[in-house]
Amino acid sequence: MKHKTIKIITDHKQEVVAHAPIIISASRATDIPAFYADWFFDRLEKGYIRWHNPFNGKDSFVSFANTRFVVFWSKNPAPLIPHLHILRESRIGCYVQYTLNDYEKDGFESNVPALQHRIDTFKRLVDTLGEGSVVWRFDPLVLTDAVSEESLLEKIDNIAKYLCGHTEKLVFSFADIASYKKVGKNLIKAGIKYKEWDNESMLSFAKKLSKLNASWGLRLATCSESIALEQFNIEHNRCIDPELIARLAPTDAVLQNFLFNARTDGGQRKHCGCILSKDIGAYNTCPHGCAYCYANTTQYSALANYYRHNPNNDSIL
Repeated sequence: MKHKTIKIITDHKQEVVAHAPIIISASRATDIPAFYADWFFDRLEKGYIRWHNPFNGKDSFVSFANTRFVVFWSKNPAPLIPHLHILRESRIGCYVQYTLNDYEKDGFESNVPALQHRIDTFKRLVDTLGEGSVVWRFDPLVLTDAVSEESLLEKIDNIAKYLCGHTEKLVFSFADIASYKKVGKNLIKAGIKYKEWDNESMLSFAKKLSKLNASWGLRLATCSESIALEQFNIEHNRCIDPELIARLAPTDAVLQNFLFNARTDGGQRKHCGCILSKDIGAYNTCPHGCAYCYANTTQYSALANYYRHNPNNDSIL
């Protein structure tokens, strides 16, 4: 399955061919809600964005003409809230993959707001969008000489007590630092003595997490993990999730037909279960400064691109 294409007229009065996806991902590559919400909704009104492919260096165009649903990804979606009425008025559905970690004392996320502020934002989002429309992610789970399995479980348990009744699911992943050499280099440079997860530690953690979940009653799921944890009632997640989208937009016949025929997105990682969407983000543009980030080459490059960002441009970069 591929995205349909249409012809559009750009801001510079050029006729070009653009992808016209049904579902937009905004974004795995950067935090659009936190830093580029104004830009996103301006481009939504103007009808398209210009997207830079980080692998071949070429630009292409993405039209919003056929868009029926947006999946947002964020660690601070507060700037998104004032704009959400625009989606409702445009009859575009959405939900938010909200990464809400607690690494305040560990120095992994230097530029995210305080934990309590992020918890309050979570609840505000649920009040605006409804339960089920905000998915809690504690992602990734990072082990170091100072952060153990037990301390991670304590962090999750502390947040879960605030979020019970406000979310249905907890999604997590085990930091696979060996697969991202630049992440390992950045962690070492930051003085963080990380440890890799192995099957034994992942199974041990999953068993303890499942036991804690007896008091939360959440659905537990892993993101892009090969390890099978069904024995602990932990499923493989689909972050672009056809079942959730169908439930949140039950009267959209066009979207429902798309979901009925949707297939897994072959452009994602091997164990990703997401269905086809078009991600419109750009690498090296998120200034959250997370030490484990795979989407930024360095914090400096991300900050430099952020400060160069022109909100009136058709591209983030």
